[in-house]
Amino acid sequence: MTWSVRQTRRFARQYKKLHDNTAFDVDSAVEQVRQNPEIGERKKGDLATLYVYKFHSSGQLYLLGYTLDEVIRLVYLEAVGPHENFYRDLKR
Repeated sequence: MTWSVRQTRRFARQYKKLHDNTAFDVDSAVEQVRQNPEIGERKKGDLATLYVYKFHSSGQLYLLGYTLDEVIRLVYLEAVGPHENFYRDLKR
């Protein structure tokens, strides 16, 4: 059984600003996370609830941050963007 996916406001704003080819790669990454949520790396410390899935788009490393609600099998998409300042912006 696959998981359901929901977007946060932050993710929706970041996604809207992406180029079309990058948005297509993000859609592919979201589908992979939906099929297998454990594919991402779990963070430690302040971001202990966050999973991060790394993928490449247009020759650049992008990160997809998400959290899980295992009771109702729901993936919350928290943020997406290039590696630069990704974690700093998430802590805000």
